[in-house]
Amino acid sequence: MKPTHRKGAHSVFSIYLHLVFVTKYRRNIIDEAMLQTMAEVFQRVCTANKCKVIEINGEPDHVHLLLDVHPNNNIAQFVASLKGASSRILRKEYRDCLEQVYRKPVFWSSSYYVSSAGGAPLERVKQYIADQAGVN
Repeated sequence: MKPTHRKGAHSVFSIYLHLVFVTKYRRNIIDEAMLQTMAEVFQRVCTANKCKVIEINGEPDHVHLLLDVHPNNNIAQFVASLKGASSRILRKEYRDCLEQVYRKPVFWSSSYYVSSAGGAPLERVKQYIADQAGVN
C-alpha cells in the first residue's frame, strides 16, 4: 500500500500510526467476536476524529492497529479515546466472559505502543534535508 496524502484547511498530510494495545495482565481473552466488536468501535472513534482505520488484527492478548491520522489529534488523547470506548463496550457486551478473568472492570493495560509508519526511512529524510540548498 502506498501512503496517500490528505488535505486539511491549511495543510497537506500523511500521518500513519501503528498502535498496539495489550490486555490487562496480558490475559488471553480476545476472540474473533471481540476483535470484530473492537473494529466497529475503533472505526466509530476514528470517524469522529477525522481518522481512518487501515488495518486491525490481533492475538488473544493484544491488538494491532494501522491508522491514517488527522493532524488535529493529540496522540495521547486519541489513544485514550480508542482504549476507553472499546473497553466500555467490550465490558458491557462480554460481561460474563470478562468477569471470569478480571475482578475489577478493566480490559486494557494502561500502556500502549505507538510508532509512525508509512514514511520514508529516516536516513533518506535526513539526507534530503542535508542536500537542500543553504539560505544565502
